[in-house]
Amino acid sequence: MFDRLGHLTYTRRYWVLVLAGAFLAVGGAWGTGVFGAMVSSGFEDPGSESAAALEQVQDSVGRDEADVVVLYRERAGGPATTPSFRSAVETHLAGLPAGLVEGVTTTWSAGPAGAALVSEDGRSTYAVVHVVGADEDARMAAYEDLEPTLRDAPKGLDVQLGGNEAIASDITTQVGEDIARAETISLPIVLVLLVLVFGGLTAASLPLAIGGLAILGSFTMLRLLSLATDVSIFAVNIVTMLGLGLAIDYALFVISRFREELHSGRTTEAALVRTMATAGRTVAFSGITVAISLASLLLFPQVFLRSMGFGGMAAVLVAMVGALTVLPALLAVLGHRVDSLRVSGLARRTRRRRGDTGASTHGAWARLAHSVMRRPVVYVAVIVPVLLLAGLPFLRVEFGGVDHRALPAGTESRVVSETLLAEFRGGGTTTVDPVVTFADGDIGEADRAALAGFADEVRALPDVVSVDVAGEGNGSALLNVRHSQEGISAPARDLVADIRDLPEPEGSEVLVGGRAAELRDLLSSLGSTLPWMGLFVVGVTLVLLFLAFGSVILPLKAVAMNVLSLSASFGALVWIFQDGNLSSVLGFTSTGAIEATQPILMLAMAFGLSMDYEVFLLSRVREEWDRTGDNGVAVAGGLQRTGRIITSAALLLVVVIGAFSTSGIVFIKMIGIGMIIAIVVDATIVRALLVPATMRLLGRWNWWAPAPLARWWARHGLREGEAVVRMPEPAAPDREPAHP
Repeated sequence: MFDRLGHLTYTRRYWVLVLAGAFLAVGGAWGTGVFGAMVSSGFEDPGSESAAALEQVQDSVGRDEADVVVLYRERAGGPATTPSFRSAVETHLAGLPAGLVEGVTTTWSAGPAGAALVSEDGRSTYAVVHVVGADEDARMAAYEDLEPTLRDAPKGLDVQLGGNEAIASDITTQVGEDIARAETISLPIVLVLLVLVFGGLTAASLPLAIGGLAILGSFTMLRLLSLATDVSIFAVNIVTMLGLGLAIDYALFVISRFREELHSGRTTEAALVRTMATAGRTVAFSGITVAISLASLLLFPQVFLRSMGFGGMAAVLVAMVGALTVLPALLAVLGHRVDSLRVSGLARRTRRRRGDTGASTHGAWARLAHSVMRRPVVYVAVIVPVLLLAGLPFLRVEFGGVDHRALPAGTESRVVSETLLAEFRGGGTTTVDPVVTFADGDIGEADRAALAGFADEVRALPDVVSVDVAGEGNGSALLNVRHSQEGISAPARDLVADIRDLPEPEGSEVLVGGRAAELRDLLSSLGSTLPWMGLFVVGVTLVLLFLAFGSVILPLKAVAMNVLSLSASFGALVWIFQDGNLSSVLGFTSTGAIEATQPILMLAMAFGLSMDYEVFLLSRVREEWDRTGDNGVAVAGGLQRTGRIITSAALLLVVVIGAFSTSGIVFIKMIGIGMIIAIVVDATIVRALLVPATMRLLGRWNWWAPAPLARWWARHGLREGEAVVRMPEPAAPDREPAHP
């Protein structure tokens, strides 16, 4: 199949390039419009009790969320309760466009509950503005239209804006700035590194061209998807990271093999066909494996995770297709000119490295492999405990959610939230919101008495500051439960559980909503789906690796090594982000918890990328094993031929993904740093040390499969060339070559 693809891309190279150009034009003109079609919400579980509570409130009572918080303070420091202060505030709010505002709540309009809207020192007050909009994105659009009027402060007063929509708007703006900064940082560094790897500008430019194709193609795929379902704005991050990163990786694999084949004396067409039959096959397997790993995110009901799954799959598959079609067409056009525009000195060093790479059992990487294989027990006995020790902090992980602290310190909407928590009784606007619905569709006197009794029971719970009836309608009553804890903290979530455990008023149903309830339900949903995700990823990976290599041992070992690598990465995340170590250096505020969706996203990405390098390494090891039948020679030769390329690919991917560690949004920064750690650990400690050690210990058993499976793979396995099946012979252990 890959032979035929190589011939096809060579003979139809100009047609391939014309079609690619048309695709790029569509992506640039239409695909980039996806930014206006994305949503900023989607972290909640749509089938949860909190989601049902919100729907019930909207249908019966009307929304009561703090869309926009307008914090007022007199510049002269006077009290917020004077008639002049009140007049200035009410005049300011009365001037808001009626078409954008559903209602306004102030300390003077809220009745007895209004006292909570004045600071404890009496010098500040805030108003809650409810904006129009059927969903989160419509409300954000309304807020952005409303913002200039809100900022037009009354004379003598300072105004600061916060609340749900202000925080969401600031996060969205920050994400856009972060992506632009990440690309500005990473692209020049990547170009320099590619020139160092290839020794010339022509070859170095090709991976960036495929990266641009992958990004624009992914945007086009997401734009198509947005026509049928919601797509989170945060999917842009994974498209940029994986689209550019994997396109560069795959292009690096293909170009390196093409140049190797050219310099062995083959014609351009023969070199391209051989490249597609080897590196092309590896890229295809890698892309499918990574895409399937990311497809596991589709098992979750949250729009955020599903969008990340769709975005990641689009980025990987477009990068893979580009590397298997457009890149070969470019190489067919260039031929030996792929080495043109060489940088003097670098080109000579590159040629020397190619000469080393061509030797199966000599060179720096082969010497490293032999050194490891002479002492395999020592390496395994040291590396495995170290990785397990690094992962220990993850055993005490605390999961949390996204709140104002995800923004950089000093951001206005974050400052408002911090001010409400520090200076206002009851901690500001974040409440637990039970909605009580009576079966008869009306609230009579007996129902009111039962509702009052339920409110008293809630009021008696720990940390509760006040319980107020926020609204009634259609037989439902909404209670606002103010408490003294951080809005979505573990104690706030415990309060949700305590309220849910209370007996329901007679003849009614109680649904508990609010942000703390949403997070509690989210954690429950993630916990119940995560085992299925793991089963899906591991099961499909085992099947794919068996099809690629004809072994049942290597896939199991690969999964075990991935678990070790990921545990070390997750342990580092807890130590850094949950415990707050390095917070001053990295510029973030620790919340004492890890945002719950990020480890799941990291799991899908890192597992897939680990298999990316595993497939590339083992493909060359399998080639050497089929050629020599000597396990030691095969491992040393495979590492020699791939070590530099894998290291270069990992370094380039670290630069692309690592640029996101500069993000001002904490959970984006966490992904960047977590992926840097995962990639570095996998490409160095695991691939260069642990893989050779374990393969030496297993010997011929690396390639073992039950006889029926081995015979099936010999006939039908997805590999190029004639299958070579060598069954293990325990009485004849594999030998280690004597040369260093």
